[in-house]
Amino acid sequence: MPTDIADRIEIADLFTRLARLLDEKRWAETGDVFADDVAVHSPRGGELRGIDEVTGYLSRSDDEAQRTQHMTADLQVNVTGDEATASANSLVHFYRDGRAPHQTSGLRLFCTTVRTPVGWRIRDYRIVPAWTREN
Repeated sequence: MPTDIADRIEIADLFTRLARLLDEKRWAETGDVFADDVAVHSPRGGELRGIDEVTGYLSRSDDEAQRTQHMTADLQVNVTGDEATASANSLVHFYRDGRAPHQTSGLRLFCTTVRTPVGWRIRDYRIVPAWTREN
């Protein structure tokens, strides 16, 4: 398989792994998706810098009763050597166990990824809300 295609598959997998990490609340695994020097920009968390700050924010802001289901689509990846940019659309359902979603949000995701000794990781991640519906 050509390197470019293998890189694109691995970067696409980052989006899936991040969605599962968020949905399953596996905060200790943030280093499997983000680079140590990551910068995350989101409307809820503001600007977070470094893997420890991102992990801390996720665990502090966790609402045990609320669940999420992230679905990512329309992924576009542009690889240039050991760095790549990627963007995608994301639909996030917020729900409580056994109940229909009480909120749904459409997001645009933008990131810069870097090749590290342990594989591709997200170095810069921007979450831009497109819309939110309260159900």
